[in-house]
Amino acid sequence: MLYGIPRATFDLDILIEATPDNAQRLLDALLEAGLGTASLTTAEALLAHEITIFNDRVRIDVQTAAPGLDFAEAWQRREAMIYQGQEMLVVSKDDLIASKRAAGRDRDLEDVHILEL
Repeated sequence: MLYGIPRATFDLDILIEATPDNAQRLLDALLEAGLGTASLTTAEALLAHEITIFNDRVRIDVQTAAPGLDFAEAWQRREAMIYQGQEMLVVSKDDLIASKRAAGRDRDLEDVHILEL
């Protein structure tokens, strides 16, 4: 089971280690997956700012930092999950909750409540 909160729209948050190679590999993978709007940005822009990539069905927010998380530590605690037959590495539930708490927005705090049920 992927961690998620029911919403009217589907979005995917991706956290990458902030290196030029990682940024370029992610952009290449998004293009290969049919997310043509990834061609509208560069690896350098991705590293400088959080970016959002859209297609008809999904919104992808790409981040190089997340509130309350150190990437290297979170990577050590990552979990493997299966989504539509594809293995994905995801942030641990505890790290997701910690990040949402650190963000502190009302929506994030509501998400924490649901994730802790």
